[in-house]
Amino acid sequence: MSRAISRLALAGLMLALPVSAQEASTSPTASARVPFGVGERLEYEVRFGKIRVGSGDMEVIALDTVRGHDVWHTEFHMSGGIPFFHVNDHYDSWLDTRTLASLRYWQDIDEGNYDPKRHYEIYPDRLEYIEHDKNGDRPPQASVAHPLDDGSFVYYLRTLPLRVGMDTTFSDYFMADRNPVRFKVLRRDTIEVPAGRFPSIVVQPIFRSKLFSEGGNAEIWLSDDASHIMLQMKSKLSFGSLNLYLKSYHPAPTTSSPLNREPPTPTQG
Repeated sequence: MSRAISRLALAGLMLALPVSAQEASTSPTASARVPFGVGERLEYEVRFGKIRVGSGDMEVIALDTVRGHDVWHTEFHMSGGIPFFHVNDHYDSWLDTRTLASLRYWQDIDEGNYDPKRHYEIYPDRLEYIEHDKNGDRPPQASVAHPLDDGSFVYYLRTLPLRVGMDTTFSDYFMADRNPVRFKVLRRDTIEVPAGRFPSIVVQPIFRSKLFSEGGNAEIWLSDDASHIMLQMKSKLSFGSLNLYLKSYHPAPTTSSPLNREPPTPTQG
């Protein structure tokens, strides 16, 4: 169960994929306009049912370069677990500031006795990626023209106009053999999480995964504003439910659009 908790927490935070990659330009000639910046940080509670089992955070760490391309360097970290089994995972993504395509992706996983470290170099112009692990470089594998890894997906999503009723299948995941992915925008909602009360828009991911199956048992709440912050994720598993809740949001110093909160309900008296 613990490994499923880790995988699903990552999926909820990092695989909130773009609902319609085809409806937005994937090759702008200048830096993309984005609602995030260096220093933005989001913190989450991870609960199994009503029991808190861990915490996670997402952060835009820095502007960097990869093979001569200007990139955003982002990181997701999750720690926690259950008695006798703990996790401490890091996932880093480097995404092109023009296209938000992924050029590099690192996984540093520490889950009990399971501790792989995988580094991916992704080459959109060559339609391939190369995986490096403890055994060295593996042969190049097929990729796509606008590759998105688990981390860059959520940031790319935040730049798109979402509308209720969207139902899209697309093939932008950087591992070509794991496409296609389907996403639906279900409804609007207003929810309360530890960080506050927010208007939201609800997205349902459906893709080939043991965690997010064709049954579509997960829903993701994004802030219903230009920021598209992930506020909450709920998923029903065969052994219970796993939920994530936004605990705190620290915008980048350069961000001009703060997260919009719902005003508190007036007290009757």
